[in-house]
Amino acid sequence: MFEIEKFTFEGKSFQGMKSTIPGTKAPLLLVKGDKGFVMCGFLNMAAAEKLEVAAAMVSGVSSFDDVFNAKIKAVTPKAKELGVDVGQVVKDVISKLG
Repeated sequence: MFEIEKFTFEGKSFQGMKSTIPGTKAPLLLVKGDKGFVMCGFLNMAAAEKLEVAAAMVSGVSSFDDVFNAKIKAVTPKAKELGVDVGQVVKDVISKLG
């Protein structure tokens, strides 16, 4: 099952989705805005690049708070165009994906 939560950053709405993965302690996490999304390491950065979407990837997260406080490990070129880059903290730049 998926847990769904809504978040607002700088007046922009985001939808968070979280699900447990059988056989692991780490959940699958995704926070989606109108222009792009932040994903955990379970999801495929190469696919996001191929599909030319704005995506940022974080790792070592187990909650939405962890996602928002994590440093970005990878970004697609489309996310870079929006001003999102590796090393930035998600909560500081997520509004660019909204």
